[in-house]
Amino acid sequence: MKLSNKFHTHEVVNQPHELLAYNLWLADPLLQSLVKQHHYAPLPTLLDKFGQYTGEMQFEHGELANKNKPILHAFDRYGRRTDNVEFHPSYHALMGSAMEHQVHSYSWQNSSIPGAHVVRATLLYIHSQADAGTTCPLTMTHAAVPAIQYAKHLPDYWLDKIINGSYDSRALPALEKNGITVGMGMTEKQGGSDVRRNTTKAVKQADGSYAITGHKFFYSAPMCDAHLVLAQAKGGLSCFLLPRILENGELNHVRIQRLKDKLGDWSNASSEVEFQEATAYLVGEEGRGVSVIIDMVSLTRLDCMIGSSALMRQALIQAIHHVSHRDAFGNTLINQPLMQNVLADLTIESAAATALTMRVAKAVDESRTNPQEAALARICTAIGKYWICKRTATFVNEAQECLGGIGYVEENIMPRLYRQAPLNSIWEGSGNVQCLDVLRAMAKEPATQKTLFSELKSAKGKNSHFDEYVAQLSKGFSDTEALEMRSRLLTEQTALALQACVLLNNEEAEIRTIANSFCESRLAGRHGLAFGTLPASAPCEEIITAGALSKRG
Repeated sequence: MKLSNKFHTHEVVNQPHELLAYNLWLADPLLQSLVKQHHYAPLPTLLDKFGQYTGEMQFEHGELANKNKPILHAFDRYGRRTDNVEFHPSYHALMGSAMEHQVHSYSWQNSSIPGAHVVRATLLYIHSQADAGTTCPLTMTHAAVPAIQYAKHLPDYWLDKIINGSYDSRALPALEKNGITVGMGMTEKQGGSDVRRNTTKAVKQADGSYAITGHKFFYSAPMCDAHLVLAQAKGGLSCFLLPRILENGELNHVRIQRLKDKLGDWSNASSEVEFQEATAYLVGEEGRGVSVIIDMVSLTRLDCMIGSSALMRQALIQAIHHVSHRDAFGNTLINQPLMQNVLADLTIESAAATALTMRVAKAVDESRTNPQEAALARICTAIGKYWICKRTATFVNEAQECLGGIGYVEENIMPRLYRQAPLNSIWEGSGNVQCLDVLRAMAKEPATQKTLFSELKSAKGKNSHFDEYVAQLSKGFSDTEALEMRSRLLTEQTALALQACVLLNNEEAEIRTIANSFCESRLAGRHGLAFGTLPASAPCEEIITAGALSKRG
């Protein structure tokens, strides 16, 4: 349909058209290069297929799922307790497509193939650009697998339906469903991240199950088929799998008190619940709940990095599209030097975030067989989660500003990206928690620091600014005075060094151009506190071209 651009008083000119559908994989050469850097086998055609489907279908579903928030129906019309959360059909469409394309399961279905976690990270990266809210249940379902593997007496169908199942929103026992999703319930009002202060009790029953009594202040995605929860058992803080619907068809005794009224993340439901002797099953051993959860948290923190990197990418694409079709003061915006500085700076930041994310995905992938990669994964998930997620809100706001007033209007995607941007810096442990985890990893496993600097040495000699920066960073870690007070600064500096390292180790010319500009601006101090403060020598046009949509999309 051709739209009219004429009014009685004026004609609509100098306004961009909406960004047309594009393939989020094929049209992203930066992503392709960074993925290939860490994946040695031929990449699956699934990436092309999902990139095309997401570009054509999922953005509209993302808009609708966020405009129509979940609704809690605690009771049916006759007064029976249902604790049902109603979602818009677009939420189910997003979930169905994501699970069909293995966003929640590719790592586990292809665990014998090197690079499986890198491919899975890419699938989530693509999905998160269309909708971030549904990544919550997808992330938790994916991350639940290592934890559930500790459950000695849980029926095999739980793992099978997570790894091999398809999306099934029906309110049925897990045994009867085509596929299942798993959520998390860790934190309580009095403890937050300090889960050892949890007061929820677990009492063992004669049949081997446990009765859970207590509450959770954040119970994400309450319509999942089960949740992993922490509760105090006789042997101490323990992990349990708590089904939503029991095998006999009865609703488990989980009472949703209310849904959270959140700043963003509107397509997803987060809730407060009470457990009234709810039935659950021990995962691992009593008193070992935190250790069971560690592998899960490592994966969810990686997903925070993926999600934040994806938000940056989509915000950048929206900004570049707008300024490419908008004139001001006698020239197209994208051809004006100061705008080029802003866009090039944003492109560098986006590429660096994605580069570190994919490197951590590789470390996670190889951690089962390589102790050095396992150590790197442990510390770099905290480092990357802290820095990338911390940068996202400022990044999206700068990209939003490129659109001017339209960027603040709900008719386009930018306000939704902006509302979503702060979440990952809070979820799965706020910034202070991540920085303290970095110190804890180094204190608990001294070899971790050696592994970290061994990784940084892999790029030695490729940029003089980088070499000098790493030398100073090493001195910073050697100074043990007031480490906790300095932990944010050290974590930030380490993140920048790691981002530079990954970019410098990429062999493609476009990435090396970005890498050298990253080192000059971020590491050599030739950069201000805001985006758009690259030195005048920066090859802005080359950088923007590298980050723009490829014509293949």
